[in-house]
Amino acid sequence: MAITEILPGIHYVGVNDRTTTRFEGLWSLPCGVSYNSYLVVGEKIALIDTVEESFGSRLYENIREAIGDRRIDYLVVNHMEPDHSSSIAALRLRYPELQIVGNAKTIQMIGGYYGICSGMLEVKEGDQLDLGGGKSLTFHLIPMVHWPETMVSWLAEEGVLFSGDAFGTFGALDGGITDSQVDADRYWDEMRRYYACIVGKYGAPVQKALQKLGGLDIRTICPTHGPVWQREIGRVVGMYDRMSRYEGERGVVLAYASMYGNTEQMAERIARELAEAGAGPVRVYNLSYADPSVVLRDIFRFDTLIVGSPTYNAELFPPVEELLRRIEARCIPQRRFAFFGSFTWAAAAVRRMREFAERMKWTPVCEPVEMKQGYSSAAAECCRTLAAAVAREMNRE
Repeated sequence: MAITEILPGIHYVGVNDRTTTRFEGLWSLPCGVSYNSYLVVGEKIALIDTVEESFGSRLYENIREAIGDRRIDYLVVNHMEPDHSSSIAALRLRYPELQIVGNAKTIQMIGGYYGICSGMLEVKEGDQLDLGGGKSLTFHLIPMVHWPETMVSWLAEEGVLFSGDAFGTFGALDGGITDSQVDADRYWDEMRRYYACIVGKYGAPVQKALQKLGGLDIRTICPTHGPVWQREIGRVVGMYDRMSRYEGERGVVLAYASMYGNTEQMAERIARELAEAGAGPVRVYNLSYADPSVVLRDIFRFDTLIVGSPTYNAELFPPVEELLRRIEARCIPQRRFAFFGSFTWAAAAVRRMREFAERMKWTPVCEPVEMKQGYSSAAAECCRTLAAAVAREMNRE
């Protein structure tokens, strides 16, 4: 059996993208990304999702390698985001009798994106598609994970969940397909980063999806990005459960920006004091240089956030303001929070961060530190006090 045949009659026909540098035009891809597509072969054949259109010819060749000249009877569209759907029009030209399977929202989007309005099979929650040969797909709607049309396809006979973007990760596949064929450890941080950047706003819908799918005897998860999960299903589902409940593990993200090094010295002092107090692990990020997706990943991972900013044009320094906007957009309900700032003649940064905490309904663990002009021993003492307050709160648990 070829490595791409995950189980008898279930073939991986996806592709790796090692050239795109920004996912959604925003998020870095240092390890690339995979666009996963799958064939389910019974008496009839269903293709589940497609790939980004610039890789459409590779998808077609992968399909031919798996099934030769046999036709595809159905294209199941679990998710309409163009990295999974933009090959639909080209595929329809290759297989003109292909029926496209999707829910009502999916069908509307296919018309809107690709002008295809015929040859559709609309499915609803719990509907089944019998492929013959002991294979049938059942469809479950999981709206807002992370688009409103999203659904999953369940192959009960083999215990396979075709999960769309759920349980996906950044990172291309290095040779293998399943988690036993690749180095799974390299994907955990990429899963956190993917979740934080792409799905992070939608914790409540993810929780509803987990509850809906919780009764299924899942033995294989086939997502649209990253490895196929078989050995690590418990860990994967557990991570999504914790992240969608916004449950952070013990640790500190200290995120700051600095124009001339004074605010940076405050950050370094706070980090040192936290480490001395045993409040780690501590992750320190200079927001003028740090990868935003990595910072967001660790904010989702850890339960404590400390932010520092100089005043700039009577506002927050722009990289800090951008981070806080991204946190707000993800509706994180609570983090242990502290903040500090600096100014030369008119203070604003600390006030803006206090307003951020109020909008988020976060209760800061202590009063902020606000430094006027240059770093000094007095400022160092205030930073020590802030770090001690954070450490006390962390060590109470």
